[in-house]
Order: sequence, then structure tokens, then C-alpha cells
Amino acid sequence: MAGLSSSNNVMRMNKISVIFFIVFVLPFIGLAAETKKHSHSHTHTKPKLTKDYYTKTCPRFDEITTQIITAKQAETPTTAAAVVRVFFHDCMVDGCDGSTLVASNHFHGKAERDADINLSLPGDAFDLVTRIKTALELECPGIVSCTDILATSARNLIKMTGGPFYDVPLGRKDGLVSQASRVLGNIALPNMTTSHIIDMFKAKGFTVQEMVALVGAHTIGFSHCTEFSNRIFHYSKTQPVDPRLNPKYAEGLKKLCANYTKDPTMAAFNDVMTPGKFDNMYYKNLQRGLGLLATDQGLIDDPRTKPIVDLYASNETAFFNDFAKAMLKVSMYEIKTDKNGEVRHRCDTFNKQSGA
Repeated sequence: MAGLSSSNNVMRMNKISVIFFIVFVLPFIGLAAETKKHSHSHTHTKPKLTKDYYTKTCPRFDEITTQIITAKQAETPTTAAAVVRVFFHDCMVDGCDGSTLVASNHFHGKAERDADINLSLPGDAFDLVTRIKTALELECPGIVSCTDILATSARNLIKMTGGPFYDVPLGRKDGLVSQASRVLGNIALPNMTTSHIIDMFKAKGFTVQEMVALVGAHTIGFSHCTEFSNRIFHYSKTQPVDPRLNPKYAEGLKKLCANYTKDPTMAAFNDVMTPGKFDNMYYKNLQRGLGLLATDQGLIDDPRTKPIVDLYASNETAFFNDFAKAMLKVSMYEIKTDKNGEVRHRCDTFNKQSGA
């Protein structure tokens, strides 16, 4: 009987242990797991982008974008430089979120594209994104973000004009904020020193080498005379022309920009030698005194950047490799997740203002 009693006690103790475990321990294990899950979700805030993001939801994404980009570039050859510039201006302010594509209105006030430095952004870039977005909305409504369209278009046009190809992972969302007041201090100005520009890029996590590589995008496109007029007309009291400029080049620019005060649309190619070709000529030009902007010239004068300029001038492959890596890094800068972004139905306005 004593053995039976002992056996019953053991069974009773086991039963109590099981009940204790279920009532008291299990909830804490669940709570700990839940806490760990939430903790993990907070630490892993970066969304995962993939190359095949639209394969199932919008299988003709590549076909449609390529077709429209090719047609637009053939129609207007300056489109490539326009799109790359808008892409960069977009990503450098609050990350790559399509905020530069938004137009000002009475709902949210003055948008990024109406900040002083963005007023000269080329309309061809906005036109291209609108064309692609319109076509994709007919094909797969509400699926493809304007930000992914901009990032893909920039890459395709760089390749189309002779530059390097690089993969662009997809799945970015469009931002919910676009304010002109947020632009200043994030985009380099024509009168900035090289040190200032280096610090600006460094604050965003970019090295000096990445900065010099990215500025190589000036191998295509143009700048308005107002951005470099002081170098050819008002350099100093004793020297109206910047002595670092090639004299013949300076004379040509003076003739080109003679009426720039009356016609603010007057412009010159950033690369006077091969303006429509994405190559390393930009760096070769700097060595010859053919850099258009003062910020361009600064790269050959500064001991931190000159060796990189010389490398890219002599080795186009090195430039292409570094440029491709840097552009990919830019395209991933502070991208938005589902929670702080959306897929706009129209690229120039947020969904809540477009009747969505």
C-alpha cells in the first residue's frame, strides 16, 4: 500500500507540474517568443528588394519600360542625362522614394521639385516616368512604384548611352512626403567647395571615391549658363575669366552664354568632347582645363580627389566598375517600406490627393 501511495503521489506531483507548466510557464514562453518576434521586426526595418519582384505581379514590366525608354531616348537624346539627374536629386533628399516627382498643390504645399535648385530639372525626365507609369497602370494597376520606374530608367539609359550595366533590385515604395524645404543642404551647388561636397556625401555614407565616381555622370547632359557664368564673366576683379579654364574653351563659352541674362535657358554640354556618350571623357576634360562647373574643376585641384580623377581618366573600366557600384548604393539609400510608403497611382501626386 505504501508503494501504491507513493506512486499516486508521484502521479499527483506530475499532474501538478503539468498544470503549473501550462498555466504559468507556457504564457511566458509565448510572451518571450512574441517579444522576440517584435524585437526582430524593429531591428530589421530594411525591406528586401529582389530582381524578380514584379515577375508574377507585372510580368511585362521590363518589356514595357524598355520599349518606352528606347523610344523616348531616340526622340530626345538628352533624356538619359535628365533622368539620371532627377534620380540622383530624388535619392539624395530623404532617400529614393519618388518625392522629387510630386508636384506642388494646395494639399501639401511646395513640393521638392519646386525647390530653387530643382527648378532646372529637365522636363523630359518627368515626361518619361509619366509615360511608363501610365502604360504600367493599364497593364498592372497599383503594382509598380514610381520610384522603381525612376531607378530602372536611370540604369537603362546609362547603359543605352554606352555606360555600365548593373542590376537594380526592385520593390521600393513611393514616399509620403515631398517638401521643398528639405532639399537645401542635400544637393551640391555650383559654388560649393570640394570639402563641402565631400562632407555632404560622407554624411550619407558615401566615400570620396564613390563621390568622384558619381560625379562622372556629368559625362552626359548639360548645365545652364547661370551655373558657371561667374567663371567666364566675373571670376575676380582682376581676372574676369577663371585662369584654370582652357582659354579657347573659355572664349567659346563666353560666345555661347553672351545673352544668358536675357535667356536663362542658355546651356552648355558638361562634356564638350563626347556630350551624348557615357564614357570617361569627363575626367580627361578636367585634366585639360575643360571642366564646365567650378565644382568639376575642384576635383582636379584637391589632393584627395585628383588621384581618383587621374585613375578614371586613364582607366574607363575602373570608372565603370566604381560608378555601377556607387549607383546601386544610391538606389538603395533610405528606401521606403510598406509602412512608410505606397504605390502611387500617379507619380506627381500622393494617392490620398488623387482620389484613391
